[in-house]
Amino acid sequence: MENFRQESDLLGELNVPIGAYYGVQTQRAIDNFKISGQLLSSYPEFIKGLAFVKKAAAKTNYELGLLDQDLYFKIAETCDELIGGLFHSEFPIDMIQGGAGTSINMNANEVIANRVLEKLGKNKGEYEFCSPNDHINLSQSTNDAYPTAIKMGLLQMNETLVKKLQSIVEAFRDKGKEFQDVIKMGRTQLQDAVPMTMGQEFEAFAATLEEDISKLNNNANLFVEVNMGATAIGTGINAPIGYAILCAKNLAEITGYPVVSAPNLVEATPDTGSYVIYSSAMKRLAVKLSKICNDLRLLSSGPRAGLSEINLPPMQPGSSIMPGKVNPVIPEVVNQVCFKVIGNDLTVTFAAEAGQLQLNVMEPVLSHAIMENIHFLCNALDTLRDKCVVGITANKDVCLNMVKHSIGIVTALNPYIGYKQSTKIAKEALETGKSVYNLVLEHGLLSQESLDEILDPKNMLKPHNK
Repeated sequence: MENFRQESDLLGELNVPIGAYYGVQTQRAIDNFKISGQLLSSYPEFIKGLAFVKKAAAKTNYELGLLDQDLYFKIAETCDELIGGLFHSEFPIDMIQGGAGTSINMNANEVIANRVLEKLGKNKGEYEFCSPNDHINLSQSTNDAYPTAIKMGLLQMNETLVKKLQSIVEAFRDKGKEFQDVIKMGRTQLQDAVPMTMGQEFEAFAATLEEDISKLNNNANLFVEVNMGATAIGTGINAPIGYAILCAKNLAEITGYPVVSAPNLVEATPDTGSYVIYSSAMKRLAVKLSKICNDLRLLSSGPRAGLSEINLPPMQPGSSIMPGKVNPVIPEVVNQVCFKVIGNDLTVTFAAEAGQLQLNVMEPVLSHAIMENIHFLCNALDTLRDKCVVGITANKDVCLNMVKHSIGIVTALNPYIGYKQSTKIAKEALETGKSVYNLVLEHGLLSQESLDEILDPKNMLKPHNK
């Protein structure tokens, strides 16, 4: 047993690895919750969020005369180490757990306390000199520290997601410029509609994704309202007068986010509405992204028996039996990420609804679902951009040939020969295989000069006067 130290809690004594900065309550969580395999250490922004909260709490306690200066400074130094990326391996517990986040809160308390003890020249576990509960968790409860740490983590993660999203918007916009002179047929309900440029199509991809940048940022702004000082249920028991406002102020200074104290801490403690609305913004992004991937797969279908309007970069052989086959694997994998995001949004919805009375105990699975979604989306956006979008090429001749032989161009004749005559021409073209162009001339409906001008694809790309 020389490789272990013994610690005790409400349930009795337990062995903890002698070199571990975490303690007995973290060890119990390791033993109890072998669920997802995704550990707290997988989400560094969450650990930083915990460190932000503990540093702000220590600063507030010091300013209110509850912590001596030396202990405060050492707690703050330790929190800065965590914020800088140190000791993250000391957070080995599963993201999904019972206890409403108590294990995660205590994991942070124990790591910080034992690191402070080390700075004091004491042994790990000598909590009479720096206690996870009495000093690191002073004036707090899991029920205010844990959700606040989640929000600080999500604010960081949102910044990363938005940067990834901006990057792929730029990639689609660059392709829009590259393809601005490629004439092609637009389609509705998978049927020929009217001509457009491929540049317009790719610029539309950029525009629809760009809209979600403001949606994500606006919804993430709800995370700046926190319930620090609420302690157990919002009444502020065991927190000194003025703690809530001062702690929010200190947290704002430490993080750089405009953190404010919730106006009603009893309401704010069980409330998970901000998570629901942020998750919905990610679902909206996933729906749009999946639709774009569907379009890319359709537009690249073939290469001989499909649309074949674009070529996606070949990434790997597509079949173990069909030689020469290459599949659109990058849009496919992004589609699957989007399905996962949409499913996780439902998890968030159920978890948010499942709270009772003064606390929502389902925040672990809720926070994990959101953080997993951000992680997946960031990776998917990078993969789609780098391994697909930037390498797309257009089959210009294929696109133009489709326009010339499409029945859809008859729509452009409506203002000149009327809907009824245009319908007759379209029907006859379908039945005989003749071109719209030749049939209009055969029936003497327009002169060749007028027809050439009307059916010039470039004249059908934007509004104009008759």
